[in-house]
Amino acid sequence: ERRVTVAMEIHPLPRPSFGLATQNPLEMEGTYPLPEAQLDRFFFKIDVPMPSVEELVLIANRTTGAEAIRLEKVADGPTILAMQQLAREVPVASHVTAYAATLLTATHPDQPTAPSTVRDFVRFGSSPRGMQAMILAGKIIALFDGRFNVSFDDIRSAATPALRHRLILNFEAQAEGVSADDIVASLLSSVPTESRQPA
Repeated sequence: ERRVTVAMEIHPLPRPSFGLATQNPLEMEGTYPLPEAQLDRFFFKIDVPMPSVEELVLIANRTTGAEAIRLEKVADGPTILAMQQLAREVPVASHVTAYAATLLTATHPDQPTAPSTVRDFVRFGSSPRGMQAMILAGKIIALFDGRFNVSFDDIRSAATPALRHRLILNFEAQAEGVSADDIVASLLSSVPTESRQPA
């Protein structure tokens, strides 16, 4: 929403701005879980695995020595805003948008397109923000790949980080060790792309 509230006072954020948050594994104490409505406002949830031994050595060498870490500016605000605008201008064919919408709808257990894994293990599916994230990320993926249109594969690549934090799993999923990533994988294998193309 591009603003923050502190002590009942609203402060607009400069453009561009973005927020990052870290989340500890559920077993660890020390943080309070965010409500679903707040999680939904995050564009992506990216799972970061434990670093390898080599990566840990590199982290230690870079952060515990006497030399100060210097960051280099790679872009200024106007450049970032121009890149964001360019990404929004990438066209998406109607059948690709329909595929993203069908994927999103299939996250809801009460929908006829929901696969059995969703009906069995999902309590609440994704909000429309999940579809928006898949499409915007698909545009960015296409640009990085040097293309000026979004493919089914771009949407599929964006699906897991766009949806994993927007699915509310039920007790059965927890009991059987089914993760949100498992659910998204089942969606990607059960929702066909071919049927989304116009006749």
